[in-house]
Amino acid sequence: MTLQDQVNDYFHFLMVEKGLSQNTIESYKRDLRNYTLYLQKVEQIKSLNEVTRAHIVQFLRHLKEENKSSKTIARHIASIRSFHQFLIRDKATDQDPSVHIETPKTERTLPKILNLSEVEALLEAPDESTPLGLRDKAMLEILYATGIRVSELINLQVEDVHITMGFVRCIGKGNKERIIPVGQTALTILEKYLDKSRPKLQSRKHLDSSLFLNHHGKGLSRQGFWKNLKALSQKANISKELTPHTLRHSFATHLLENGADLRAVQEMLGHADISTTQIYTHVTKTRLKDVYTKFHPRA
Repeated sequence: MTLQDQVNDYFHFLMVEKGLSQNTIESYKRDLRNYTLYLQKVEQIKSLNEVTRAHIVQFLRHLKEENKSSKTIARHIASIRSFHQFLIRDKATDQDPSVHIETPKTERTLPKILNLSEVEALLEAPDESTPLGLRDKAMLEILYATGIRVSELINLQVEDVHITMGFVRCIGKGNKERIIPVGQTALTILEKYLDKSRPKLQSRKHLDSSLFLNHHGKGLSRQGFWKNLKALSQKANISKELTPHTLRHSFATHLLENGADLRAVQEMLGHADISTTQIYTHVTKTRLKDVYTKFHPRA
């Protein structure tokens, strides 16, 4: 079996047995493509049985020389470690050279968020008089109302929305289902989109059950959403750098600032570990300090 065959088997294992999302698998693919190319071209490795700890250390040094961040290097190590553990379980190799590789400490950056006036400006940016504008408005309202990921948003189906009950059903990382409450403002816009806009966007040739459709009547892509978001942020005169996660970060921070329970926010965001959610408590503390410094006369 060639090295590439073993890599393909690993990706099949991640998709079928571990049930990881396509986005997660793509990140593993990028990391392992870098790793295996380095082994083959630089170290002249033909079989994974030949790989030693020294080869992995050299590869990590190579990443550092390319000025990769400690976060990127740590992610590569996790991918490499998972791959070699799979090879052991699959009896493809008899040794794991990644066992004693240390993961570098990653600098934890605080997520970028919008303040309330910026969120309101962004939510008001779409033109509700057009089918696509009403769709964009509904998408932004749902993102800010629920804190779901963009990948989860574009995968929502019509049947996942329960307007009378006031919640959406979402499939997150690791195929885990969660039920998230939706506020009345977002529900009103969503109902308007379903009644007036979605039927106009739907294709007569093929019926797509995706909740949010593009102008071809198909489910919207991540790239399509990202392109629209950038255009809407410019229209709203938002100077901050926006990412597809910005509304998710803002959702969590604004909830905590207004007294929400950390565990409840963790559940709505779909975080497996509460330490991931705790980053937002640091954001709220930083914002409090900024307010104090700006407005206290003797700060």
